[in-house]
Amino acid sequence: MSERSWRIIPEHSPGRWSVGLVTAAPLLFLIGFSLANTLYASVPAGRSIPADIAARPWLALSMLTGMASGTAAFITGVLAIAKQREKAFLVYASTILGGLFFLFLAAELVFPH
Repeated sequence: MSERSWRIIPEHSPGRWSVGLVTAAPLLFLIGFSLANTLYASVPAGRSIPADIAARPWLALSMLTGMASGTAAFITGVLAIAKQREKAFLVYASTILGGLFFLFLAAELVFPH
Protein backbone atom coordinates (compact mmCIF):
# COMPACT_ATOMS: atom_id res chain seq x y z
CA MET A 1 0.00 0.00 0.00
CA SER A 2 1.59 3.25 -1.09
CA GLU A 3 1.14 6.33 0.99
CA ARG A 4 0.24 9.52 -0.84
CA SER A 5 2.30 12.57 -0.17
CA TRP A 6 0.98 16.02 0.56
CA ARG A 7 0.03 18.18 -2.39
CA ILE A 8 -0.99 21.79 -2.87
CA ILE A 9 -3.73 21.33 -5.47
CA PRO A 10 -6.52 18.80 -4.78
CA GLU A 11 -6.81 15.75 -6.97
CA HIS A 12 -10.42 14.75 -6.22
CA SER A 13 -13.62 16.48 -7.26
CA PRO A 14 -14.97 17.30 -3.76
CA GLY A 15 -11.65 18.90 -2.88
CA ARG A 16 -11.73 21.05 -6.02
CA TRP A 17 -15.30 22.06 -5.22
CA SER A 18 -14.30 23.04 -1.70
CA VAL A 19 -11.51 25.29 -2.96
CA GLY A 20 -13.77 26.80 -5.62
CA LEU A 21 -16.59 27.50 -3.19
CA VAL A 22 -14.34 29.14 -0.62
CA THR A 23 -12.90 31.29 -3.41
CA ALA A 24 -16.39 32.34 -4.53
CA ALA A 25 -17.48 33.42 -1.02
CA PRO A 26 -15.25 36.54 -0.71
CA LEU A 27 -16.06 37.49 -4.30
CA LEU A 28 -19.77 37.41 -3.49
CA PHE A 29 -19.16 39.43 -0.31
CA LEU A 30 -17.20 41.98 -2.35
CA ILE A 31 -20.14 42.29 -4.73
CA GLY A 32 -22.48 42.75 -1.75
CA PHE A 33 -20.27 45.40 -0.16
CA SER A 34 -20.03 47.31 -3.43
CA LEU A 35 -23.82 47.19 -3.79
CA ALA A 36 -24.21 48.49 -0.24
CA ASN A 37 -22.00 51.47 -1.02
CA THR A 38 -23.50 52.31 -4.42
CA LEU A 39 -26.92 51.02 -5.39
CA TYR A 40 -28.42 50.63 -1.91
CA ALA A 41 -26.61 53.45 -0.07
CA SER A 42 -29.85 55.27 0.76
CA VAL A 43 -32.03 52.18 1.37
CA PRO A 44 -32.30 51.19 5.06
CA ALA A 45 -31.71 47.57 6.06
CA GLY A 46 -34.65 45.35 6.94
CA ARG A 47 -35.10 44.11 10.49
CA SER A 48 -35.13 40.48 9.37
CA ILE A 49 -33.67 38.50 6.49
CA PRO A 50 -36.97 38.34 4.52
CA ALA A 51 -37.49 42.08 5.06
CA ASP A 52 -33.95 42.79 3.92
CA ILE A 53 -34.44 40.63 0.81
CA ALA A 54 -37.59 42.61 0.02
CA ALA A 55 -35.86 45.98 0.57
CA ARG A 56 -32.46 45.26 -0.97
CA PRO A 57 -32.73 42.01 -2.95
CA TRP A 58 -29.41 41.98 -4.83
CA LEU A 59 -27.42 42.93 -1.77
CA ALA A 60 -29.09 40.42 0.54
CA LEU A 61 -28.98 37.57 -1.96
CA SER A 62 -25.31 38.11 -2.81
CA MET A 63 -24.40 38.09 0.88
CA LEU A 64 -26.55 35.03 1.63
CA THR A 65 -25.09 33.22 -1.38
CA GLY A 66 -21.59 34.06 -0.15
CA MET A 67 -22.38 32.64 3.27
CA ALA A 68 -23.92 29.52 1.71
CA SER A 69 -20.84 29.14 -0.47
CA GLY A 70 -18.52 29.30 2.55
CA THR A 71 -20.61 26.79 4.46
CA ALA A 72 -20.75 24.46 1.44
CA ALA A 73 -16.95 24.72 1.17
CA PHE A 74 -16.71 23.46 4.74
CA ILE A 75 -19.03 20.52 4.08
CA THR A 76 -17.39 19.47 0.81
CA GLY A 77 -13.94 19.91 2.36
CA VAL A 78 -14.82 17.62 5.25
CA LEU A 79 -16.21 15.05 2.79
CA ALA A 80 -13.08 15.26 0.64
CA ILE A 81 -10.83 14.75 3.65
CA ALA A 82 -12.91 11.98 5.22
CA LYS A 83 -14.08 9.97 2.22
CA GLN A 84 -11.52 10.69 -0.51
CA ARG A 85 -8.54 10.94 1.86
CA GLU A 86 -7.59 14.22 0.22
CA LYS A 87 -4.15 15.46 1.24
CA ALA A 88 -3.99 18.88 -0.35
CA PHE A 89 -3.13 22.02 1.58
CA LEU A 90 -5.75 24.05 -0.30
CA VAL A 91 -8.48 21.64 0.79
CA TYR A 92 -7.47 21.89 4.43
CA ALA A 93 -7.28 25.70 4.18
CA SER A 94 -10.70 25.90 2.49
CA THR A 95 -12.19 23.58 5.10
CA ILE A 96 -10.84 25.75 7.92
CA LEU A 97 -12.11 28.95 6.29
CA GLY A 98 -15.46 27.30 5.54
CA GLY A 99 -15.63 26.20 9.17
CA LEU A 100 -15.18 29.80 10.23
CA PHE A 101 -18.07 30.80 7.94
CA PHE A 102 -20.14 28.02 9.49
CA LEU A 103 -19.31 29.15 13.05
CA PHE A 104 -20.20 32.75 12.19
CA LEU A 105 -23.50 31.62 10.70
CA ALA A 106 -24.29 29.47 13.73
CA ALA A 107 -23.46 32.36 16.08
CA GLU A 108 -25.74 34.69 14.09
CA LEU A 109 -28.59 32.20 14.36
CA VAL A 110 -28.07 31.46 18.06
CA PHE A 111 -27.31 35.03 19.16
CA PRO A 112 -29.16 37.39 16.80
CA HIS A 113 -28.61 41.08 17.26
